Amino acid sequence: MMRWLAVPVAVALGWLLFTLTPFWALYDLSRAVRAHDVAYVERHVNFRTLRLSLVRQTTAAVRAAAESNPALEPRERQQLGEAAVGLGLALAETMVTPETVIDLLDDGWPQRMKLARPSGQPDSGLGIDRIGRLLPYYLTSEMRGFRTVVIHVPPEAPRAMQTRIRLRLRGWTWRLIDIEVTEILRQRMAAGLSKTLARAQQGERKGTGEGPTPE
Repeated sequence: MMRWLAVPVAVALGWLLFTLTPFWALYDLSRAVRAHDVAYVERHVNFRTLRLSLVRQTTAAVRAAAESNPALEPRERQQLGEAAVGLGLALAETMVTPETVIDLLDDGWPQRMKLARPSGQPDSGLGIDRIGRLLPYYLTSEMRGFRTVVIHVPPEAPRAMQTRIRLRLRGWTWRLIDIEVTEILRQRMAAGLSKTLARAQQGERKGTGEGPTPE
């Protein structure tokens, strides 16, 4: 009887230990953020998937704003969305860097992007200064199968104030593959992208000699 019980107990214990492994990686990532360890972040972040994710989040907000603008025709909304994606992908290559990731995870707001932070906006950074601090992160995390975990940062904050990071197991290493930013930051990023897009389109019109359409 005891032998039969030993098997499920061993399996349950093994699963519990496995679910703890991404949080050791999270602790190491937090230390790297506090130390501004660019080399560590560069090795443990998948920048290709992260850039695509941030572009997708930002352009979705741009499209939502365009859909709510009654002055735009459906074709104009589509063109705006396509242009935003193209420009977002181009900007992401230079703007989403190890330094930017550190800046974002430090307090939940990327000062390097020069986006105005709302007054009273609380810090939502990866503040893990001791092992015991990992428990709230563990209790609020979401395991997605065997290889992916979604972690809410900070775990005690309301959903609207949380940054959600996604870790995925590759080989024997957990790597950061996605950062879902807060709604307010997503809106600020979309506004910044829209302004950059408007300036680019204005520059194109000047370059071709086109002026405003006469009424």
